[in-house]
Amino acid sequence: MNAEQAYKDSGALLEGHFILSSGNHSNRYLQSAKVLEDPKRAAALAIDLAKQITDAGIKIDTVCAPALGGVISGYELARALGVRSIFVERKEGQMELRRGFEVSRDEKILICEDIITTGGSALEAANIITKLGATVVGFSALANRGFCKREGSDTTPKIECKLPSDLPLFALADFEFAMYTPDECPMCKAGSQAIKPGSRGN
Repeated sequence: MNAEQAYKDSGALLEGHFILSSGNHSNRYLQSAKVLEDPKRAAALAIDLAKQITDAGIKIDTVCAPALGGVISGYELARALGVRSIFVERKEGQMELRRGFEVSRDEKILICEDIITTGGSALEAANIITKLGATVVGFSALANRGFCKREGSDTTPKIECKLPSDLPLFALADFEFAMYTPDECPMCKAGSQAIKPGSRGN
C-alpha cells in the first residue's frame, strides 16, 4: 500500500494553515487518526511496515507505543509481527509504564509511533523501557516527517532529530513539509488564521 496515497484517500493529509505541536506553522498536516479509523487500512499499513522490519532481520519481542497517538499503530504492528503490544502514557507530565504492563530484563522492544517528527515522545518511551532493564532495538512509525533518517531513505537527518543515530528507524514514507516560526509565517503575514489540529488541539 502506498502510504502517501493512503493518507490522501482517507483525508488524513490536510492542507491549510496549522499550528504544529512545536509551535511552528505549516501549510500541511498529517492526521493519522483518520488513516487509522479504517481497520483494514490500518492492518495493511502495519503489514507493510512489519515487512521492512522482518527483512532487516531484527529480533523483536514486544512493540511499545507512546500513548495516545501511537497506540493503534503500535497494536497493529505488533499483530503483524506476531508479538506483544504495550504502551507508555503520561501521568502528571511524565511518561510511565502503567496498567500492569511489565518488561523483562533484556526483552527486545521496538518503539512505534504513528508519526515521527523529531522523535521526542519516542525517545521518552525508549528511556522508560531502558530504565526498566529491557533493550530498545529500534524505532518505527507509519510516517516520518523527515527530521530523522529512516531506513532506506536518502534524506539527511536534521539537527532537530532526537533519536539515537545507532538505532534504526523504520517508516513507510517521508512527509517533508515547509515549516515557519510564527514571526516568519507567510500565511500569517497574508492574514490567514492558524488552527491547531490533533490530540493536543482538537
